[in-house]
Amino acid sequence: MKIFKIEIQELLSRSIDIEAENEKDALTRINEKYKNEEIVLDSFDYYETQIKMINE
Repeated sequence: MKIFKIEIQELLSRSIDIEAENEKDALTRINEKYKNEEIVLDSFDYYETQIKMINE
């Protein structure tokens, strides 16, 4: 029998509305909130799973 390497990826996704002066400020605010763990994605944010063969 052969051994195959398979990669499994799960993608989480959430859209968030944020009030800001401009796009750069909005991204900065969201990044800070994410870094400070004010935004934490969990199983309710599940979007998709990808399974693929890894060629070595």
